Amino acid sequence: MSVVEDFSKLCLADKPAGAIATKSLVFKPKTAKTATPVPIVVVALHTTTTSSGLIAQEAVAKDPRLARDDLMKSFFSCESARGFTLAYLPNATSEFTLLIDQELESTDDSAVLQLNDDLFITKAELFKFLSTYSKKVVDFSKEVAKDPPPKKTKDAKKTAQPSNAALDDAKLIGITVDKAKDFPGWYQQVLTKGEMLDYYDVSGCYILRPPSYAIWEQIQKYFDEKIKALGVQNAYFPMFVSSRVLEKEKDHVEGFAPEVAWVTRAGSSELDEPIAIRPTSETVMYPYYAKWVQSYRDLPLKLNQWNSVVRWEFKHPQPFLRTREFLWQEGHTAFLESAEAQEEVLQILDYYAGVYEELLAVPVIKGKKTEKEKFAGGDFTTTVEGYIPQTGRGIQGGTSHHLGQNFSKMFNLSVENPLGAEHPKIFAYQNSWGLSTRTIGVMVMIHSDNKGLVIPPRVSQFQAVVIPVGITKKTTDEQRSLIHESAKDIESRLKKSGIRAFGDYNDNYTPGWKFSQYELKGIPIRIEMGPKDLENKQVVVVRRNDSRKYTVKLDELETRIPEILDEMHNDLFSKAKELFDTHRVIVDEWKDFVPNLNKKNILLSPWCGVMDCEEDIKDSSAKQDDGEEFETDDKSPSMGAKSLCIPFEQPELKEGQKCVRCDRKAINYTMFGRSY
Repeated sequence: MSVVEDFSKLCLADKPAGAIATKSLVFKPKTAKTATPVPIVVVALHTTTTSSGLIAQEAVAKDPRLARDDLMKSFFSCESARGFTLAYLPNATSEFTLLIDQELESTDDSAVLQLNDDLFITKAELFKFLSTYSKKVVDFSKEVAKDPPPKKTKDAKKTAQPSNAALDDAKLIGITVDKAKDFPGWYQQVLTKGEMLDYYDVSGCYILRPPSYAIWEQIQKYFDEKIKALGVQNAYFPMFVSSRVLEKEKDHVEGFAPEVAWVTRAGSSELDEPIAIRPTSETVMYPYYAKWVQSYRDLPLKLNQWNSVVRWEFKHPQPFLRTREFLWQEGHTAFLESAEAQEEVLQILDYYAGVYEELLAVPVIKGKKTEKEKFAGGDFTTTVEGYIPQTGRGIQGGTSHHLGQNFSKMFNLSVENPLGAEHPKIFAYQNSWGLSTRTIGVMVMIHSDNKGLVIPPRVSQFQAVVIPVGITKKTTDEQRSLIHESAKDIESRLKKSGIRAFGDYNDNYTPGWKFSQYELKGIPIRIEMGPKDLENKQVVVVRRNDSRKYTVKLDELETRIPEILDEMHNDLFSKAKELFDTHRVIVDEWKDFVPNLNKKNILLSPWCGVMDCEEDIKDSSAKQDDGEEFETDDKSPSMGAKSLCIPFEQPELKEGQKCVRCDRKAINYTMFGRSY
């Protein structure tokens, strides 16, 4: 007999009028990633306000949140949080904290309690049932205890820190949380308030607003020119792929299987065969490559498409980094010879590094993925890896794969041997390579600050905003008109010289308000034109990233503004590179591995190349993780240190150098780190 049936025997058969409504809530506290959470069960009158702050205090827990379906299933064997009742308590797989509302506890024993629409029980019977569990009676009407104020000292002003992530001088229209104290909250605010994206009503999907899409367009323009110079042509293939074709390449499908979204119905009718929405396009495109390539003279075949893909399986989406639908480009090329295919792999990787370093001012490390981390079904994968200083985590920036002949053999992409019919057919050597809108998230995380977005000038939708200043109540209409006309002339000159500029001539807002607004939106520079500037035939230019000011003569405008934008790009890159360089450390011994990892470092360590050892490194470093601000699942920021890449630029291995984790001989230095 199930626990639900057992519990129902304790309940009343009818539904009496006048029953007192109650609620049973389950909370999951925030814990270190390797720790098992202890759920908090709250039983209270429906009218009682059960604040999470008081629950945290009484349960001695951190940041309790209402538990989700996954915890209910794993802990109480209850299919959903919505369906939970106290009947499931006997199913608990380990200890939990039980908090009872004092108001409920003081209710008369004969009172009838309504647990949900169907379950009614006397108070005496309920408390008899709960008596088998350790419980705590809580007065939910009391206030949450506040931490005692710190003792004042002479240096109190210098050392005092806010107790939460709120910024001391935050304005509601700007960023209200500190990047250093609440990185996920800051990231969400900087994207939405900076008008980069908006949330959509389908979880994991986001609307790219013009400022972010403009960045993607700049990336498209840069990369499209590069690949077309290599002879790559753009095409478009359908987003749908039949299950029969998708399952043709077993290794490849296994790598993506959990993430594939399926269309199973059209209107009210079930489809005869489920149709997948592409998670990537190898299996979509390669049957047609085999059809089109009839001779070795048809090679190389080089196609690229700019499209969206859907990857569905995860619980905690993060804008730009992990979304269920995202924009990317995917190139698919086929060659007669392996050498020319492998040459292209590295050339594309250089272009990806160029996107990050030349456009986004983000330093990256080029390298090769381990066998464990390579693209499913490929021969080898190359990658560019970035670093997020605030979290100390690595992030994959873009990958270029050499597929060898694995897919061409599967899809029979073969040609007659140029040496003659007596020689065996040649299966094509293939590559695939992709770069997505994840680039935008990486850029935002690295450069932006507590004032808002910081967008590198080469990709920003607008590079400069012109703002009239110094206009007061005493300013005559003639002066006001002259300042505005001069500002508009500056805007016009900048546009003609190729600078993406606009002006804000709205007198309803003060210059100070405008300064804050465009700092929030990350406009690289603002150009101020006031009465004194007009008199001196100059403008004041202020950089977004560091508020550095320049005085620029009007006759130098077209030459100096591009220089200032380039200087800003270089300074952004230098700052990010210094942080990456100083947090990329060589660690030769395991005793130093986790301590350095916990200092937000990326580690270069000698490694044996054995997959079991790689997995052991990740598991062993996870056991000593000290918790993180992100709630995690299998796809969340990695708990342990995974291999990021085997860098092309290698430190020299010492004579007889052992692997950092085992006693085997090291074959290279591998970059390890916690990652997104």
